[in-house]
Amino acid sequence: MWHPCFTVFEYQVQYPGLQQKLRVDITTMTFLSHAITWIFPEYQFEWIVPEFEKTLSKELDFIQEAENAERTRRNFKKNNAVKVPHIFWDFTRTQVLTMEFMHGCKIDNLECLLGAGLNPRKVAQALVEVFAEMIFVHGYVHGDPHPGNILVFPHSSKKDGFDIVLLDHGIYRELDESFRMDFCRLWKALILLDPHEMKQMGERIGAGKYYRYLPVIFTGRTIDSKSGLGESMPTEDRKRLSQEARNFTMGDISEFMEGLPRDMLTVLRTDGLLRSIISKLGAPQRIRLLANAKYAVAGLVPKSKSESGLSLMSRAKATLDFVYLSICLEMLQLHYKMGSVFESLLKKFKYWLSKSGGVIPIPNMIL
Repeated sequence: MWHPCFTVFEYQVQYPGLQQKLRVDITTMTFLSHAITWIFPEYQFEWIVPEFEKTLSKELDFIQEAENAERTRRNFKKNNAVKVPHIFWDFTRTQVLTMEFMHGCKIDNLECLLGAGLNPRKVAQALVEVFAEMIFVHGYVHGDPHPGNILVFPHSSKKDGFDIVLLDHGIYRELDESFRMDFCRLWKALILLDPHEMKQMGERIGAGKYYRYLPVIFTGRTIDSKSGLGESMPTEDRKRLSQEARNFTMGDISEFMEGLPRDMLTVLRTDGLLRSIISKLGAPQRIRLLANAKYAVAGLVPKSKSESGLSLMSRAKATLDFVYLSICLEMLQLHYKMGSVFESLLKKFKYWLSKSGGVIPIPNMIL
């Protein structure tokens, strides 16, 4: 039985001298990065250090973290299943953050989730939908969604029986609007298996000649694959991809990473962390793909404040695209559900068969 107890305040106080220690660490990292580049000319990751410094500087500003939390709460104001700790502004400063204390199971703690009567698969589904909405619709992304920053609070009065609690709002990235739309279009191409659009969108977001590997990174299937969304990669595709990977050099990897916009790197990191959590919850990666597809479709709908500037033809086309992609997505979800039902029935049949000693009894009425 779940018995939460509530505490009003939680304080985060920054360690004295932390800003100075950060400057020393950044100087050391910069020196080492330059030294590695001098020794190994193909290494071109010097840009990582300035990005790291920028990110940590924001995280050490608790006023900024509090504002991030408030903005996220506003973004999810219509979603009652997403909770963000309330900020007590009267007691919050640059180096002191005061907020509501929130309880819950750590999202990858299966024992706690099951003990609270929750379905880990439903928790995984809710999680990926929260972050898909952040990326594709809001364009404002929590940059550090590791399990320690996400709680699941059992809630018996709600449909799915729990809330997703988002903590630690120090690292956020606001996606460039053109990138957000291009990323939605890329996922549209991934849904429809449109190689031409994949190439165009891949080049627009900076992948260059490596655009053909974006479907592998995000969906686990090659650009010319005939497999369905979320299905295992065919053996032939796997062998061909493995052969191509053997020819990659450090220079190729460096060129690919350096060409990507920083927004894409944030999305890739977030996606990687979510994949890890989904695996720990024992849920199939297909739920992540379907959630991304669903919110990519929603993200392509013009936002209300800019919609008035569109022509009637543009609005009609956007509406038709939305309807068409929604139908495709519904078909994918139906296929997934039917596959899940069949898989469940097959498991039950195998269990029944094992209990009957491998003999299938034939009713007398058939004889």
